Amino acid sequence: MSQWITVCPISDILPATGVCALIGTQQVAIFRPYADERLFAISNIDPFAQASVLSRGLIAEHQGELWVASPLKKQHFRLHDGFCLEDESRSVASFASRVVDGLVQVAAK
Repeated sequence: MSQWITVCPISDILPATGVCALIGTQQVAIFRPYADERLFAISNIDPFAQASVLSRGLIAEHQGELWVASPLKKQHFRLHDGFCLEDESRSVASFASRVVDGLVQVAAK
């Protein structure tokens, strides 16, 4: 069973952006691609650069899926599951996320 961690109000995350949150000991990038309450959460650590930067990446759509492009080496990570388009062996963890009473919550692993 997952423990839900409250991160911030949904209004603190502007549409089409990402933010970073510390969930336990893990940095998690939380993305809000649209003006509604849909959220996606993946690890914030770029496995190619070993840097905490994915929350600052650009959100893009490719073949009907949402991706974030790393701001450093430009690899693409699918938002719903962390799959890496260029090298599946370097995919990142994904986290369940939701909005409850206007508050963003992420499931701790």
